[in-house]
Amino acid sequence: MNTQADIPHLPRIVIVGGGAGGLELATRLGDTLGRRGQAEITLIERGRSHLWKPLLHQAAAGTLGIDDNELNYLAQSTWHHFKYRLGAMDGLDRANKQVLVAPTRDDDGREIVPRRSFGYDILVLALGSQNNDFGTPGAAEHAIALDTVDDARRFHRRLVNACIAANTQAAPLRPEQLKVVAIGAGATGVELVAELHNATRALAAYGLDRIDPERDVRLSLVEAAPRILPALSARLSASAAAELAKLKVEIHTGKRVTAVTSSGVQTADGDFLPAELVVWAAGVKAPDVLRDLDGLESNRINQLVVRPTLQTTRDDAIFALGDCAACPWAGHDGNVPPRAQAAHQQANFLVRQIARQLAGKPLSPFVYRDFGSLVSLSEYSTVGSLMGGLSKGSMFIEGHFARFIYWLLYRKHLLSLHGFWKTVFLTLARMISRTAEPRIKLH
Repeated sequence: MNTQADIPHLPRIVIVGGGAGGLELATRLGDTLGRRGQAEITLIERGRSHLWKPLLHQAAAGTLGIDDNELNYLAQSTWHHFKYRLGAMDGLDRANKQVLVAPTRDDDGREIVPRRSFGYDILVLALGSQNNDFGTPGAAEHAIALDTVDDARRFHRRLVNACIAANTQAAPLRPEQLKVVAIGAGATGVELVAELHNATRALAAYGLDRIDPERDVRLSLVEAAPRILPALSARLSASAAAELAKLKVEIHTGKRVTAVTSSGVQTADGDFLPAELVVWAAGVKAPDVLRDLDGLESNRINQLVVRPTLQTTRDDAIFALGDCAACPWAGHDGNVPPRAQAAHQQANFLVRQIARQLAGKPLSPFVYRDFGSLVSLSEYSTVGSLMGGLSKGSMFIEGHFARFIYWLLYRKHLLSLHGFWKTVFLTLARMISRTAEPRIKLH
């Protein structure tokens, strides 16, 4: 007679982090191993819904409706044969193969879910990245980092409130009022100021007749490097700078920020830039929980060091993907860059690798293919470069074609989560609904 202890359990695959890579991986493993009853798939995520991170700047500006574009984790897990567990990992017990999850509390501090632990046979860490303020005085208190949906909501509320306050006050505008400074002129900073230019013009059309966006609203970019978009090509940088100049965005390159205050930004050369809203978009790091995580090897920005198979260097049962992984880039001196396309490719790669590991087969090395970079400048333009099959090297693109390619990138993410027909339906539904929507969300 068999006892319950004699019955072998299904392989337990636990994924921590429901960003683009983690959620795509959980969905695809659920649709294959989970649906067939070959493994138990669990996604641990501190949030309750998913929004593709490259859309956060639009959500912050209010030109994209969060409610219309976010995906509920519980619903996705039900549709795609994996388990969703609410919570944030705060530790790891490698000896007993347990993920330690902190209690979850509501806005009033009441405990909703107690401290828990989850056993695993294979663990995938996909915690993404967050902005790195490098300990700059005042940055944590006075700057907003667009890492999460909650950050985007908070920024947008402050933007709308600032405009309403300025429109109703009798006194003249203070030096910092209606001024926004984005620290860091990478893709996030550049895309945000362009989107804010569009959003503030739309806001003024909603009865805020005492605000003249051309006169009162000032948008600035501050970058320590000699040019904006320093990680991308000089041609792409120059094209984006020219577009921003048409929008009268003030660009300050070669300036290092030394402090952020309630009324502006101080730079190392003695300049002070007045600002009512400051966004920190300079530098990234992996979450602090990954630093010295039960002996796993990490680098100076908390990324887990992985081998070409995406297995951590000190534990074959633990993988890492996306921004939180320091993955060697074959043929290059550095690691695979922290981009959405890298997380997408690594998620696809791990679907096959995990199946191979469960079957006792040897694992293959991950090969990253760089398809180029795109930067959206709101409704005004899109600039970028394509690499791969279209050309032997890099092909510069801009305008409507570049914007179409940028649009396709999000559809590719939706395809991974929903499949072809549901993605088509969602795309058509959103295109129809946008014709009846206001230009900007006032949430």
